[in-house]
Amino acid sequence: MIRPILLAGLLALGAAGPAGADPLCDGARPTLSAQLLFGLSRPDGGRVSQKAFDRFLAERITPRFPDGLSVFAGRGQWRGPDGRIVREAARIVLIVTDARPEAVAALRAIQEAYRSRFAQNAVGLVLSQSCALF
Repeated sequence: MIRPILLAGLLALGAAGPAGADPLCDGARPTLSAQLLFGLSRPDGGRVSQKAFDRFLAERITPRFPDGLSVFAGRGQWRGPDGRIVREAARIVLIVTDARPEAVAALRAIQEAYRSRFAQNAVGLVLSQSCALF
């Protein structure tokens, strides 16, 4: 249910008109800001290496968003199925792009690819409407 609502909202944002038409952006371009949250711990006790993450970035993320992105090292935590808090190293990828349904589909494909390749239970995706000047 949330996915159709999100896509409808993104379509409405994209239909807002030419860049600068949104008075809240004050001349900046309305955009979609996405944060992908990747845990680096594997269920088998191993870890996603820097080399493996860099390869994933080059093969799966950069081709979908070649105009630019930022990668940050982080530490995350989440509640495991047994109720205990699990802490792990993480990578956060920030992408600012046009608010289009195709962008959301590409982000969801990245989530699934990482989940599959590194046996992850979840990959976080945070989407926000934003304004950008480059």
